Amino acid sequence: MTLDKFDQAILEALQQDATVPVAELASRIGLSATPCWRRIQRLEAQGLIRKRVALLDAQRLNVGVTVFVSVRTSHHNVEWLQAFHQLVSSIPEVMEFYRMAGQTDYLLRVVVPDIAAYDRVYKRLINGADLGDVSSSFAMEQIKYTTQLPLGYATA
Repeated sequence: MTLDKFDQAILEALQQDATVPVAELASRIGLSATPCWRRIQRLEAQGLIRKRVALLDAQRLNVGVTVFVSVRTSHHNVEWLQAFHQLVSSIPEVMEFYRMAGQTDYLLRVVVPDIAAYDRVYKRLINGADLGDVSSSFAMEQIKYTTQLPLGYATA
């Protein structure tokens, strides 16, 4: 499967604003509405468009403190892994969760209103799993944030 210029243009436009009407999107990229809609449906069916969401303002919703949490563990078995994944997935303040290569086993991005709220998340983590080391770094300033993926590499 290859993405042509229309597919890439659709994906680029939807990453900027998923609420754009199909007729307007089609006009922007040089298609009529029906072929544009069919392409969007195909891109969704193929899993390239996973979902369409609203991006909210963390500051205005009182979760403007971002904490990056590095976790190391000596447990590397399936049971521990499943239990830890379930624990972390149940914490709504955890926005992103990665298994890493290198010195850190897991990296989490957590959003909270303040240090006290982060402390509650931290206690939930350490009470719920046997962890070797938990290191927290508080973001001082967000320099760049985007949800737009670079499409120049796309071959789907």
